[in-house]
Amino acid sequence: MSEQIEDQATGLRRMVNPEPVRVIAVTGGKGGVGKTNISANLGVALQELGRRVMLLDADMGLANLDVVLGLHAEHNLSHVMRGESSLEDIIVTGPKGMKVVPGASGMQHMAEMSRAENAGLIHAFSEVANDVDVLLIDTAAGISDLVISFSRAAQEQIVVVCDEPASITDAYAIIKLLNREHGISRFRILANMVKSVQEGRDLYNKMCRVTDQYLDVMLSYMGSIPFDEQLRKAVKSQKPVVEAFPRSRVAQAFKNLAKKADNWPVPTGVSGDLQFFVERLIQFSSQNGE
Repeated sequence: MSEQIEDQATGLRRMVNPEPVRVIAVTGGKGGVGKTNISANLGVALQELGRRVMLLDADMGLANLDVVLGLHAEHNLSHVMRGESSLEDIIVTGPKGMKVVPGASGMQHMAEMSRAENAGLIHAFSEVANDVDVLLIDTAAGISDLVISFSRAAQEQIVVVCDEPASITDAYAIIKLLNREHGISRFRILANMVKSVQEGRDLYNKMCRVTDQYLDVMLSYMGSIPFDEQLRKAVKSQKPVVEAFPRSRVAQAFKNLAKKADNWPVPTGVSGDLQFFVERLIQFSSQNGE
C-alpha cells in the first residue's frame, strides 16, 4: 500500500512540476549509416539505466523502427494527426518497456497539416510528457525539410557518420545546413561501424578539420560503435543487440554511449517541455513548407 501511495505522490509531483524531457535527434544525412539501429539500441540502453524512453520513428516516407524491433503496429502517427487515435493508442511497448511511436509512412509534409491537426498533435504529446524522460527521434535519410524540422526542434543532435566519403560528405552537408540556415552550432559526432577505437577518433578528427575550415560550429565526440557480426544477427532476429547479445562488444558500446547521454546537461525552463518541442517542430515545418 505504501508503494502505491508513493507512486501516486510521485505522479502528483510530476503533474505540478513536470520533469524536463531531453529531446535527441539522431541524423546523418546519408542512408545506410545505421541511424535506426543506433536509435533503437541507444533507447533500450537508456531504458535499462532507469530512464523512461520514447522512441519516435520520424521517417515519414519509409518508417521501419517497428520492423527493426520486431513490433506489430496497427496504427501510426498519421492516425493521431487526423484525430482518429490518441498518442497513447498508437504507442507500442518495446524492449525493456521502451515506448515506440510508429512513423506515418507515406506522409512527407507535416507543413500540410491543418490547424486542427497541429493542435491535436501538440495536445497528444503534452498528455504523455509526464511519463517520458527522453524522447529519441530516428530521422529519415537525406536532408529533407522534415528532417531539418525535427533536428532544429530537438535539443541535441547526434550526427552518425561512417568512414566512407559519401557518409562524411552528407554528414557535413546536414551540419552546414543546420548551422548556416538555422543557427545550430553544437553537434555530437557518433562514428559507426568502425574497425577500431582509433578509427572512430580519426573519423571525428576528419570531420573537425572540414568544419573548422568552413563553419563556425562546435563538434563533440560522442564515441564509436564497432563493426560487429552480432549486430547483424540481432537485426535478422528483429531484436536490439543490447537485448539479444548483451555481452557483445557492440552492446557494451551502446551501454557506454547511453551513460554518456544520460550525463548530458538536463534542459531547463520551457525548452524542456515536450509540448514546446512539438510546437517548435510544427513552426519550423511550416516555415520550411512556405
